[in-house]
Amino acid sequence: MVTGFEFPFGVDVTGSIRPVDDDAVQLRGKVLQVLFTAQGERVNRPDFGCGLFNLVFDPDNAIMAAAVEFSIGQALTRWLGDELAVAGVDVSSADEALTVEVSYVRRKDLAPQALRVHFR
Repeated sequence: MVTGFEFPFGVDVTGSIRPVDDDAVQLRGKVLQVLFTAQGERVNRPDFGCGLFNLVFDPDNAIMAAAVEFSIGQALTRWLGDELAVAGVDVSSADEALTVEVSYVRRKDLAPQALRVHFR
């Protein structure tokens, strides 16, 4: 069994960082790290991430949605391709809010997973 850490870090009642034994929680955290890390942010891995925060300020149109979907799919495949297969990325916007939904399959057990991120 592999133990890792939740993202964002979970803290127990003693104030210590709580380890996580659940593979689905660990993989979800890794997906969030790829989504929320801007390229150039990590010194030793300047190409890590997908630049999602940079894209959400672009004009709200079909071109922007396609760019976000493509960037997310490519980044997840590149950085987590050994652990998951991207099944789909859906970007929608309404009332000045952007919703990104990522569907993926864990390669370990072929369990389908989904993650939704909502920006206002």
